[in-house]
Amino acid sequence: MSSGRPVPFFRRVPEVSNPRSDRVKAVRALSGRSARSRHGQFLVEGPQGVREAVRHGAHLVRDVYVTSSAAERYAEIVDDALDQHLHVHLTTPEAFEAMSTDAQGILAVARTQEVTLASEAARSPRLVAILATVRDPGNAGTVIRAADAAGADLVVLAGESVDVHNPKVVRSTAGSLFHVPVVTGVSLAETVDALRAAGLTVLAADGNGDHDLDDLLDVAGSAPAGSPDLERPTAWVFGNEAWGLPPEDRELADAVVSVPIRGQAESLNLATAATVCLYASSRAHRPRPVGTTATTADVDEAR
Repeated sequence: MSSGRPVPFFRRVPEVSNPRSDRVKAVRALSGRSARSRHGQFLVEGPQGVREAVRHGAHLVRDVYVTSSAAERYAEIVDDALDQHLHVHLTTPEAFEAMSTDAQGILAVARTQEVTLASEAARSPRLVAILATVRDPGNAGTVIRAADAAGADLVVLAGESVDVHNPKVVRSTAGSLFHVPVVTGVSLAETVDALRAAGLTVLAADGNGDHDLDDLLDVAGSAPAGSPDLERPTAWVFGNEAWGLPPEDRELADAVVSVPIRGQAESLNLATAATVCLYASSRAHRPRPVGTTATTADVDEAR
């Protein structure tokens, strides 16, 4: 632990010990959407999520709860929280278990933060992931994590998508929820209109696309007329896990792109396909060495 503290934090008398206390019940209730909406708060469960919340979203963190064993195991997280003057509550295992069964001894309660489509579009994003009526929490959280890893500037959960503050979504982001802004509560149509007005090409990912992702990546920076150029700022639209993108949603996009499947797999799941598409754009957006440009002739010669 940090020097200068007279008593190690994990040796203090537990502050939260009654599993039936109002405080414990209030934290547990945040696993439900109605309590999250009513209080404007959500749960961040587990060391990775809490670590990133403390490091990158401390202004949103209301309380941190930790057992003595977890305080020893994740001492750097507790130190960071205390150094930022956050409220850290030592909690008995019984009380903690009543709050959450999936948090490995440490969780945080954070305030929700409204992120508007208009404000984010005004920032001129170069790479955006749009989830259209994506309802599986694990998939949604994994796409947010992949978008963060690929360097995306924004994620939008459009239409009837899952609540971004659902505990399973938050856990699946592995802390990326505190790295990349996420807009919710907007329709796909208004999202597409706003991002197109901001200068982005809107590409829908679909197995029956008119364009092959590999082909587009080959000519990024020198795409022929009428073909999407991955080097340009791009918003990717990903559809529902079960039925993908309906025709009316695909028609909103500038082009429909498919991920090539070379083996015997029938398809890729949503999160995997999204990761492939986002990384293709991320690669196309990389600065090129001075004096070099990609052309179709260069690609053909390299082959």
